[in-house]
Amino acid sequence: MGDNVPRRGNKVSPIIGSWLMKTAGWQTVGEIPNISQAVVLALPHTSNVDGVYAIPSLFALDLKISIMGKHTLFKIPVLAQLMRWLGIIPINREAKGSVLQASIDKFKNNKTLFLGLAPEGTRKYTDSWKTGFYYLAVGANVPILPVALDYNTKEVRFLEMVYPTGNIEEDLPKIYAQ
Repeated sequence: MGDNVPRRGNKVSPIIGSWLMKTAGWQTVGEIPNISQAVVLALPHTSNVDGVYAIPSLFALDLKISIMGKHTLFKIPVLAQLMRWLGIIPINREAKGSVLQASIDKFKNNKTLFLGLAPEGTRKYTDSWKTGFYYLAVGANVPILPVALDYNTKEVRFLEMVYPTGNIEEDLPKIYAQ
């Protein structure tokens, strides 16, 4: 990985993550572009089990991908420290303004940020995606990096990056095609 990519910066995590991935028979494929900011899409994200394979993969790569979590989860100091270490960013959905604008501001206020999102907007199967991830990428002026978990081949796949143009009808098919 290039030197612009957000890193966890922990020497032990890559060793443990690599061991867990190898033990489970999983591997990471594809290239991680040498960029400092991106919206990272988890494709598909339909189960909490996804984290069982995704987190060790991120640790093995020493890659830091942040996700959003309810701000109320951060009220317990010990839990808040663990969640921040895992890369979870507190977000208040009830605060004035929108989650979209708060997320755009996270990019503006952080030199390096890979923000992971599920386009389904849930961990349940859906026939369609929500489009907030797209408008976030456009508003923050960052690319979209799709990542897929393939349970059949036991691969965490980093797919081809998409640079949104602002024309959602033109750009979404590029992501769907992967």
